[in-house]
Amino acid sequence: MRADASDVWLTIVGIGEDGFDGLGIAARVALAQAEVLVGSARQLALVPEVAGVRLPWPTPLLPFVDQVLTDHRGRRVVMLASGDPMLHGIGAIVAARLPAHELRVVPQPSAFALACARLGWPEAEVVLVSVVAKPLARVRRELTPGRRVVVYSENGETPRVLAATLTEAGFGTSVMHVFERLGGPHERRVDGTAEAWQAAACNDLNVVAFTAIASPGTRTYTTLAGLPDDAFANDGALTKREVRAATLARLAPLPGELLWDVGAGSGSIGIEWSRAHPSCRTIAFERNAERAIRIARNAEVLGVPELRVVTGSVPDAFDAYEVGPRAPDAIFLGGGLNADANLLDVCWGMLRPGGRIMINVVTVAGESVLAHAQSQYGGELSRIAVARAEAVGGVLGWRPAMPVTQWHAVKP
Repeated sequence: MRADASDVWLTIVGIGEDGFDGLGIAARVALAQAEVLVGSARQLALVPEVAGVRLPWPTPLLPFVDQVLTDHRGRRVVMLASGDPMLHGIGAIVAARLPAHELRVVPQPSAFALACARLGWPEAEVVLVSVVAKPLARVRRELTPGRRVVVYSENGETPRVLAATLTEAGFGTSVMHVFERLGGPHERRVDGTAEAWQAAACNDLNVVAFTAIASPGTRTYTTLAGLPDDAFANDGALTKREVRAATLARLAPLPGELLWDVGAGSGSIGIEWSRAHPSCRTIAFERNAERAIRIARNAEVLGVPELRVVTGSVPDAFDAYEVGPRAPDAIFLGGGLNADANLLDVCWGMLRPGGRIMINVVTVAGESVLAHAQSQYGGELSRIAVARAEAVGGVLGWRPAMPVTQWHAVKP
């Protein structure tokens, strides 16, 4: 069923660098009827005077969004956005706060679409990464040879910092294209390679496109579970590759899900969980401060810098730190479990209904705890034994690793 047009009181109008002249009839009518017009100073300057009140976006933005939605509800409100408001724009923020039948969005071509058009890149084959108010290291997750990436820049310094990041990651020969003020009369393009990037600071309104090209000898990583052990800086507190791959397969990360990695060690499980999809999130709990720093660095290098590290002993750290109102979708315990089942019980209580829990142990005491957990909560017990071929004298022989006992369960 379609909502009655009278229900709509808020219109979000996408506007490009071509300003008012580039707007269609629907956008112009909305602006002409606006009682309240909201936008950045730059966007407000692109449209002619209207009878309504003009409100520039302040900093921080989110509290002001809520204020507008409350104070001006029912009036004819127009918000200005850059290009497509629903693509990393204000539209997504408003849509999460307002019933769909009260909202209308009038988009313009996004900077992503315009950049792909300029380069002749099929949009469906290009990755979009926004680093607006987000860590630039997010780009590292997308670094595979031949991949085409468009980056929404934070400011005019982003191209230079991105070039340095690509070079540090072994992708210095990647070809970069910076587009300033896309779609307007002052559009400008700068091309070059990351390692030879010489351009001074660009206009703050820019996007960067690049084709990832690995320098000879650069190691590249899949987003599937089971990265090489030496991909993670560690002091030995590491879930080894084969066990890690099996563990992630049972944890089964889905887009948008949250993992608690308890006793995170080097952070390998949580990092690979986060690499599974850009919307997957991890909170890593680690009592050792040095390891906590190492986890954060590993997360940055492997392209998931938004992984959150909480330093402290569990389960006290669950209460001592604000971990958010959302219950975890999955919990992994790879360290810190002992003969006392209290930690296991606390984690089970924290888990959302339908959530998964996975625990790995290598000690007899730990196995006893898991056997009790299986009898109390159900689930499955399994054991993984791995042997690797190593030199024994002048020939190869099998050197077994300590077997790992796993318990996996789904909370009713």
